Amino acid sequence: MAMSPEPPDPAVALRAWVTREPGRLIGRGHPAGDFLEAYEWTLLVEEPGHLRVECPLPHHVRNPRGQLFGGFTPTYVDMIALMTVHAGKERPQQPTSWLATTNMRVDYFEPILGPTFIVASELEKRRGRTCFVVTKFFQDDVLAAHAVTTMREVGLDRTLGDA
Repeated sequence: MAMSPEPPDPAVALRAWVTREPGRLIGRGHPAGDFLEAYEWTLLVEEPGHLRVECPLPHHVRNPRGQLFGGFTPTYVDMIALMTVHAGKERPQQPTSWLATTNMRVDYFEPILGPTFIVASELEKRRGRTCFVVTKFFQDDVLAAHAVTTMREVGLDRTLGDA
């Protein structure tokens, strides 16, 4: 049985978040982002509380029919929703808080076939430490999936699990 690789280095993941190429949402080095090849996503719109990105559909996230495997859709939602909360703001070199996803619902309407698809995400409501984000997936301008995500901002000085 193969041994699991070394755990990801948090400093590398933070660098991927802070340091990005122009027109990109995130750089290389974030474990989930690298799996989704997020460093290849084209940033179409970034405004406070709003993102629109074009994502290539990697082969390793497709089901046997060549569609985005439904179980990976929430990974895209989680990555993009948390980035939506911070969209349009300067990214700090050392963050003071973390976003913990406390609820997510995804509704599927059409298959996502690629070779690319569009994701539009908006911070619908923020109240105190709670953020509510709506994320929509489009394949060829047709709504393919709709997600709602609730996240809670947690200070880095708090105990893990204390959202």
